[in-house]
Amino acid sequence: MDNRSEVREFIGSRRGRLTPEQAGIDPGTTRRRVTGLRRDEVARLAGVSVEYYTRVDRGNLTGVSDNVLDAVARALQLSRAEHDHLRDLARTANLGAQVRPAKSRATGLRPTAQHLLDSITGAAAIVGNNRMDIVAANDLGFALYSEMYRSSARPANHSRFIFLDPRAHDFYPDWDRAANVNVEILRREAGRSPFDKQLTDLVGELSVRSDDFRTRWAAHDVRRHYSGAKQFQHPVVGLLELNYHAMDLEDDPGHTMTVYTPLPASPSEEGLRLLATWAATENITAVARDPGAITRDVPA
Repeated sequence: MDNRSEVREFIGSRRGRLTPEQAGIDPGTTRRRVTGLRRDEVARLAGVSVEYYTRVDRGNLTGVSDNVLDAVARALQLSRAEHDHLRDLARTANLGAQVRPAKSRATGLRPTAQHLLDSITGAAAIVGNNRMDIVAANDLGFALYSEMYRSSARPANHSRFIFLDPRAHDFYPDWDRAANVNVEILRREAGRSPFDKQLTDLVGELSVRSDDFRTRWAAHDVRRHYSGAKQFQHPVVGLLELNYHAMDLEDDPGHTMTVYTPLPASPSEEGLRLLATWAATENITAVARDPGAITRDVPA
């Protein structure tokens, strides 16, 4: 991914969405020739010269200080995730030619992390990496995402499932939201790990194979995704409405654990209990973990 193009398109998209009124600027009475703010308006809001801001807007973040980045972020009213993304892009710009493409992060996980997952009962828990692979799960986690294991591909990958598997449209009642969130997370990870070849290859594959992905990727939206609620239309137990909380695993860099819990005494709590029984009966965990089982369908 070309850093200057990434910076130029990201900043341009944020500038284009902000109206003068939102920025506290009098739009005047003459017809504006640009959508959103002009460069000189952002420069004035950020307290830098037009020439300096134009350099930033064109994608050159080399040598730009944190203070200027913060000022531009305030002027463009960036969210926390967008601000972090801008800093990640600047970090890459300042690494320059000193950096060689890094090897992709390993998909493995320490045994103690798997033990932690297995100790979680009554909730579905998974661990994912920065490429949206599921690298580990407890029994309920595998059962919750059993639709992803119908494919022969391993590791199971959220992005490929959402954009390349028609079953995803049934699995996610609000597929558009799931697709948006997925791309926003992947875009943020691409900014954090620009030299991860497997991540770059994944983005390239999805861009070629999915118009839905390509359109969303071009929007340059990013997101922090640590808590909220999700709905799943599971083919075995029906609708599940689950709260989730995600946490980074500090001793396993690049990995995030996500735990899904139902509200007490809710239909979804009963649904998870039924799902646990089904998973044990069909031995879903063995099918998901066993590399020799990748040609077999997960039982329905």
